[in-house]
Amino acid sequence: MTHRERVLAALDHREGDRVPIDFAGHHSSGIAGIAYAKLRSFLGLPLRPIRLHEPIQQIAIVDEDVLDLFSVDTTELGRAFALEEKDWADWVLPDGTPCKIPVWVKPERDGTRWIIRSGTGRIIAQMPDGALYFEQTYYPFAQGVPDHRRIEEAFGECMWGMIKSPPGPLASGPKRKEILAEGARRLRGSTTRAIVGLFGGNLLETGQFLYRNDNFFLLMAENPAATHDFLDNLVEIHLRNLEEFLSAVGPYIDVVNFGDDLGMQTGPQMSPAMYRTYFKSRHERLWKRAKELADVKVMLHCCGGVRELLPDLIDAGLDIINPVQISCRGMEAAGLKRDFGDALVFWGGGCDTQTVLSGGTPDSVRRHVREQIRVLSPGGGFVFQQVHNILADIPPANIRAMFEAVLE
Repeated sequence: MTHRERVLAALDHREGDRVPIDFAGHHSSGIAGIAYAKLRSFLGLPLRPIRLHEPIQQIAIVDEDVLDLFSVDTTELGRAFALEEKDWADWVLPDGTPCKIPVWVKPERDGTRWIIRSGTGRIIAQMPDGALYFEQTYYPFAQGVPDHRRIEEAFGECMWGMIKSPPGPLASGPKRKEILAEGARRLRGSTTRAIVGLFGGNLLETGQFLYRNDNFFLLMAENPAATHDFLDNLVEIHLRNLEEFLSAVGPYIDVVNFGDDLGMQTGPQMSPAMYRTYFKSRHERLWKRAKELADVKVMLHCCGGVRELLPDLIDAGLDIINPVQISCRGMEAAGLKRDFGDALVFWGGGCDTQTVLSGGTPDSVRRHVREQIRVLSPGGGFVFQQVHNILADIPPANIRAMFEAVLE
């Protein structure tokens, strides 16, 4: 099978010639720049510039030689852009390793921290010395319920809205759709890997990004009218952007990736009743429109324990759940496969990053990965991925053992 055929078989709940592998196919299946530099050295591969595709989390572009070595079946649409040296600027990782970041991301040194400013000069993100990623420092709606027609303006004052990954500003202005379509067409013609298009469309998380977590939870609890007004305005923005995005790239991608972290270590961030009140019909509207616009499967990147929400997510039209955080309450692989495996594709859950990949030995990693594959792969409906990104302190020997176990 080709890489794409292998992934598409899994998405259709069919077993292929082997389990498909995702590594760096989206921003929550990649590897931190520090860990990637160590991995290349450990594997004896030539020195290459470390390029941070996702600057907030310090996630690196994984080069083709590594993708080939581990027989990776996926790639991310953003790899079609920022292909010239002028698109990248020199920077340095927290451990002192030289790297490259997109030229439009302009961290400044401020005492004992790095900061990033919005276009108005406000500090919206920081990375103190000793930290490994940027954190949000400013919340545009934190002072109270604003005019929700200002949401798009507020994105420019918010870390998650303003700090962009490729294509970023390269695909902007009146020729945006043309630029997106050409990049997607070029990538499709250059690879047999399945292509994931990152869209976002976050609902709960956008409220948290703009209001701050505590304020948005309070808004949902005490002011339903304002919450619905916020979400109604937000959905209209997402629908406009979705129309533009998929009309340009839809013919060239296989999966469209939405995001909304609805879970915690101990279970959902809200009750199923509150999910139905605020989010289910809006997710359904977005996901239905995506499938009308393109022949794609809908993935939701959704961290945490969300078992109680899965029936509603499936009913809303979800095809794929990621990262399948198996260390959370209710997220045991066997139970998920038994109860939801006919309706849902598990894209992730292949290796626990909280304890096994980070603290285990190569042998314990191999045993764990083999067991996860044994449970999740029968009948298809499973794409191997470690649970979320490989962070900076993960031993390279464990990373190699993880992928070798899949290929075995």
